[in-house]
Amino acid sequence: MSSRTLNVSNEIEVLKSRPLMERVVNKLNLQTSYYVVGRIRTDNIYSNAPFLLDILELNDSLRSFTLNVKFINDKQFRINNDQLFSFDQAFKNQDGVFRLIRNPRKGIGKEYNVVWQSTYGAASLFIGGLQVTPKILGTGIINISLEGVHPELCADVINELMQQYEQKTKEDKSSAAGQTLNFIDVRLDTLGNELETAQKILLDYQVKNDLFDVEKLSDSYLENISSTDKAMNEQQFNLNIAEILESYLVDKQNEFNTVPSSFTLQDPTLNGLVEEYNRAQLQRKLLVDANIKEENPSIKQKKGEIENLRKSLLESLKNIKALFNSNIREFKRKSILTQSQVKELPFKTKEYLELKRQVENKQTIYNFLQARREETAISRASFTADSQVIDKAVPSGTPIKPNKRAIQLLAILIGLGIPGLFIFIAEMLNDRITTRFDIEKITSAPILGEIGHSYSNKALIVNRTNRSMVAEQFRIIRSNLQYILNKIEKPIILVTSSFSGEGKSFVTTNLGAVIALAGKKTIILEFDIRKPKVLHGLGVSKRQGITNFLVGKASLEELILPVEGSENLFVMGCGPIPPNPSELLLDPRVEELFSWLRKNFDVVLLDTAPVGMVSDALTLSKFSDCTLYLVRQAHTFKKQIGLIDEFYRENKLPKVSIIINDVKLKAGYGYYGYGRYGYGYGYGYGSYYEEESAPETFFEKTINILNPFKWFRRSRKKIN
Repeated sequence: MSSRTLNVSNEIEVLKSRPLMERVVNKLNLQTSYYVVGRIRTDNIYSNAPFLLDILELNDSLRSFTLNVKFINDKQFRINNDQLFSFDQAFKNQDGVFRLIRNPRKGIGKEYNVVWQSTYGAASLFIGGLQVTPKILGTGIINISLEGVHPELCADVINELMQQYEQKTKEDKSSAAGQTLNFIDVRLDTLGNELETAQKILLDYQVKNDLFDVEKLSDSYLENISSTDKAMNEQQFNLNIAEILESYLVDKQNEFNTVPSSFTLQDPTLNGLVEEYNRAQLQRKLLVDANIKEENPSIKQKKGEIENLRKSLLESLKNIKALFNSNIREFKRKSILTQSQVKELPFKTKEYLELKRQVENKQTIYNFLQARREETAISRASFTADSQVIDKAVPSGTPIKPNKRAIQLLAILIGLGIPGLFIFIAEMLNDRITTRFDIEKITSAPILGEIGHSYSNKALIVNRTNRSMVAEQFRIIRSNLQYILNKIEKPIILVTSSFSGEGKSFVTTNLGAVIALAGKKTIILEFDIRKPKVLHGLGVSKRQGITNFLVGKASLEELILPVEGSENLFVMGCGPIPPNPSELLLDPRVEELFSWLRKNFDVVLLDTAPVGMVSDALTLSKFSDCTLYLVRQAHTFKKQIGLIDEFYRENKLPKVSIIINDVKLKAGYGYYGYGRYGYGYGYGYGSYYEEESAPETFFEKTINILNPFKWFRRSRKKIN
């Protein structure tokens, strides 16, 4: 496009306008689309359809509809699973009356869908995928593309779009020339009648007065008059043209019409203004035809430009008319002077000459209009479009969507990113201890060992014959205790935690059992007076205990109970729960209790209340040689580790060591937790430990019930 004569941005909007696309749809008959139905997908077959839909009658031209065509054979088919029809046979439904016309050049499949939509709807569909952009900024070259599932269809739409755009441009120009021709035809009709009347009057006057030889008589007199009248007629003609143009511009009906350019005057300024005025009118018409609203700044700008040019034209015409009137007055003065020389001619001769002059004047204007009409008609026939197609649209052989590589890359990123995101969010939201590292990064207190999850229904699982993973872990803790106690004879070990439910009673009971297996006379004291669990875990009923001794109602000897099945292991229950446990532990008899225990037992284990909730453990810590602090995986809060670190750094509890309890197996790692010391199982380890089986899941129970022959069996891993 020529950027000197056209606004490229405006033309882009015209190319994307709905009226222009509707012309394309109507030209290519794109209201009807044909689809072949496959097992996996339905494809648009465009021009490859084996039949055409002939619309005989349409009930609603605005409502879209779909016809399902299933072929029984090459000649018969069903419409929407209704009765059988044949080619060229009319059928009627709620949408109208139709028939199918066979295309013998294409083979017939099994099932098709025929979709019909209005011209408006089809145009909207194509406009949605149309892209019209400048190819190179600053030039008049634009690039047009259309995305769709059928490349041949898209190419045909773009090529037809350019043809319709070219045709529309010619029509717009032709419309302006047509207005000029209509104006000239009206003036020719009026002047023709006036000329015919003037000629008839002149002829009647000649016949009546026998003035056929007047020319010979008046040649010598009329030579000067003729030259003067000729010049005056030219000025009068130009004045008439100026008045015609002025009345045309003033008329409101012609507010947005072009000025007939054929009525040109020999005035460069005026002719330049006329060209600018007509160009502005054509540009405004293109914007209006592109369905751009009147409130659009481009329309308003053009209206203001047209109004300014109209005022300039009227001012120029005013000056030109003044000049023509001045010239006419001057020629009239000369004509009067010349006519004084022919006063001697008879009156009839003078009247004859006046009538003849009128005929000549009208004949001159009539001939001028005829010449201009022919020029405009020739110009109209030779109009060319303002655009030129540099390269026609061709269908792409490579699919642009979906982008296989981009989808694969996106799938990889999602596959890696989403799990990572979930892991990150879970880790950020997790405020409980999960791994050994969670403890080590908060406190420098030593970790004595890890106890795995036990599926046994008994609290005491350690005995001479038990070789389970959990039992071996207690044996490892027994060995590690030697480094903590540093050869202290007859140690008193305090077992506590941050809050209830972290497994103090379980660990204390089994730790006492594993120490007793080493030949040490061991006793477990149930000092968790508020919630005692040791005796209950050992299956011993409630009886007199520590509180009875502290209040002076029992002797120590009668409170000692041997643990059945565990040699060298004894237990002392807490007794009745008092109303004031904390004050009771401050009684002087507590010191007497520990003095007697040191004399009669090798190892004393204290199962105390949680130090994070009550002060009992702190009260008993002065009698203890070391502290075993219980942390339960996925149960203890990370903020509780800060409390352990405080006890460790400030020595509020003696020789604090941490035991991680209830460490569950993490799939794919083969050991408990993520600690520094892994407890493996499986290949190569089966001869070292006895496997402890987890209870059957609901799914496994269901399989066993439904499969009495036990054909489906899953090898069970050792889980503790």
